[in-house]
Amino acid sequence: MKEEFEQLKDLAQEALKSVLDRDKLEVLKIEFLGRKGKMAELMKQIVNVADEERKLIGALANEVKTGLESAFSAKEQELAGAEEAGRAEKEWLDISEPGAWSKEGHLHPVTTAIGEISDIFARLGFACVRAPEVEWDYYAFESLNMPPDHPARDDWETFFIADGAQTAQGKGEKQGKMVLTPHTSNSQNREMAKGKLPIRMININRTYRRQSDVSHTPMFHQFEGLMIDQGVTIAHLKGVLDYFARTYFGAERKTRLRPHHFRFTEPSFEIDISCGVCQGHASSDSTCRLCKAGWLELGGAGMVHPNVIRAGGLDPEKYTGFAFGWGIERTLMMREGMQVDDIRTLYRNDLRFVKQF
Repeated sequence: MKEEFEQLKDLAQEALKSVLDRDKLEVLKIEFLGRKGKMAELMKQIVNVADEERKLIGALANEVKTGLESAFSAKEQELAGAEEAGRAEKEWLDISEPGAWSKEGHLHPVTTAIGEISDIFARLGFACVRAPEVEWDYYAFESLNMPPDHPARDDWETFFIADGAQTAQGKGEKQGKMVLTPHTSNSQNREMAKGKLPIRMININRTYRRQSDVSHTPMFHQFEGLMIDQGVTIAHLKGVLDYFARTYFGAERKTRLRPHHFRFTEPSFEIDISCGVCQGHASSDSTCRLCKAGWLELGGAGMVHPNVIRAGGLDPEKYTGFAFGWGIERTLMMREGMQVDDIRTLYRNDLRFVKQF
């Protein structure tokens, strides 16, 4: 028995020399010192030793076990120290080097423009409202004095979704087909139907049309302004538009009103602003890719048509008002320093463009 304990001790010490990590050390420790390990099995045999030798063998067994436990403990400390030294080397950090900043997102320029435009009109007392993006034909066309044969109601101009069977509120008329709203003017009738006067509202929303070129995208944003009260005139309309142009674009930019025809306003105007790409200098001799002639159309405006006021449940003999609708993207493109000559650039998800803002 004495020789067997000595051999076990030598075997364990020899095995410890080849252990290089703590996982293997744990396996080896269980093999020799575990409850069913070699040491335990050998100690079970002490009962077979003669009485006069059992005490000596027992003392030797305890000595060998204590020695092996010390050897394993020393080896574990040795490996732990080596691992710590290696970790320090791997994780060493030079704090004198510049830090690596994490990437931070920011608002898209169109979102920023929406916030700025809302703030400008809020100073004039215009409250923000929202109208549905998926709309009924009645609110998108019928209530805006557009007859069934109007070009805007053609399949090649508007995204039609489904036929409708619901009845327009208080009208006794069917609301017609369901569409992706082609303009934010659908908010006019909805706002007048509330019966809360006077009305000063601004509706900013996504709109949809079947167009795609340097100045059009199938999805774009508009902001719709509506003012309804007694005694509202074109002078009020021009004052609001001039205030916005000076505040948003700067005093050096020029605007102009051109007579036009819209079914929902009378008289009607197109609102133009001098091009921010060519600074209004484009002509037949020097063509701008975006505006072609020095001016860019921002949208339409005019005095609300009596039929539209009547459709909203108000008396056009008592109330007058004006409305305007501009494209957010075009308005943004015309801002000083933008130099964007293709509206589709705003939605190409090109980080080289977006990171500039």
